[in-house]
Amino acid sequence: MSQHRNATALAIRELARQHHVRYVGTQSDALAQHITRLAGDHVVLDEIEQTLVALQRAGHLTRRELVRLQASYLREARL
Repeated sequence: MSQHRNATALAIRELARQHHVRYVGTQSDALAQHITRLAGDHVVLDEIEQTLVALQRAGHLTRRELVRLQASYLREARL
């Protein structure tokens, strides 16, 4: 994937920059990773997806907005 061509990724990065937000993992995140691994799944959020989580946790995105932006980001990443 070329993130240079992903307009949604650029918008997410800009939103995080404007709000001075960055992702910081929590103990709950670590627990979720362990549970997911033990269930036999392999789920890894990339930098953009982690940034979306951070923006939502900071109150700058609703859950609905996060899902919409993530879907758009992933759709563009496939192109």
